[in-house]
Amino acid sequence: MVEKRHFYMSDDTLRSNPSITAYKSPSVTLRQELADEGVPRLGAAAALNAINDWGKQATDITHLIFCTSSSGCLPGADWELVHLLGLRPSTKRVMLYQAGCHGGAAALRLSKDLAENNPGARVLVVCSEVIPLSLRGPSPSHIGNLVGQAIFGDAAGAVVVGSDPDAGAGERGVFELVSTWQEIVPGTRDGIVTKLREEGLVFTLHRNVPLYVSGAVAGCDERAMHAAVAPEVNKEEEMFWGGEAGGVEERHETVRQHEELEMRRRSEETGMRTAGEGLDWGLLLGFGPGITVETILLRALPNYTNRI
Repeated sequence: MVEKRHFYMSDDTLRSNPSITAYKSPSVTLRQELADEGVPRLGAAAALNAINDWGKQATDITHLIFCTSSSGCLPGADWELVHLLGLRPSTKRVMLYQAGCHGGAAALRLSKDLAENNPGARVLVVCSEVIPLSLRGPSPSHIGNLVGQAIFGDAAGAVVVGSDPDAGAGERGVFELVSTWQEIVPGTRDGIVTKLREEGLVFTLHRNVPLYVSGAVAGCDERAMHAAVAPEVNKEEEMFWGGEAGGVEERHETVRQHEELEMRRRSEETGMRTAGEGLDWGLLLGFGPGITVETILLRALPNYTNRI
């Protein structure tokens, strides 16, 4: 039921480089060159939006976490971002490579630790994917790879994280990252596998991935319901949700055109992040190779604008 995917690459680029859209072609160098250029630039665009939304200067950022599964060059996209955004050379950087689909949630988990253990820290979290390494034509003998082409597109997102908002400087928190968990689903090593080959990154997806993920989500839900930090939460209807849409079969409308990016628009339209209306608590979920599940228990803070 996927209708559209969005790419950083132009149609001219794809048409003039047919090896990118071939099922098998020794084209990893070309693919990597496109990713090395696109990943930091797309990430910088998202980061600028986040910094403008935050309302302070790029030089006020103290830490940077950059997450991507699309590039492997050194210096990395984190180094490029320092120069593209004008961050201070002393900005403390962490680069997350090849984390997979749960990389965004992993980066947020790490940002929570950095913010809480470094007073005054302002952590810029950036996730950016430009996927020429994994884009290719279909093959009737490799259905998992075809599914991967359908559910993965190019996108970037960013947010600024801190543990002590300065109201006097206009800082207002949107969500509190209350608790985080990471867990491997037993017996799912072959559920989501990606290998780097001469033709780029090749996906192998098990057909039972939706079942694996659904089972894991149920456990995460139960854990959050019984968390001491949220004793008032006692049924699913009282929580808002955000997470990986690709493996949850019920989210067809989200998957059709924008994958996870549609979640922000839908949440703003429905107001499901409005604190004080029974939806103060929520879960952010991400899953990736392993199968690894990342869970973040969120609390929507009062008196915030509907911005991320």
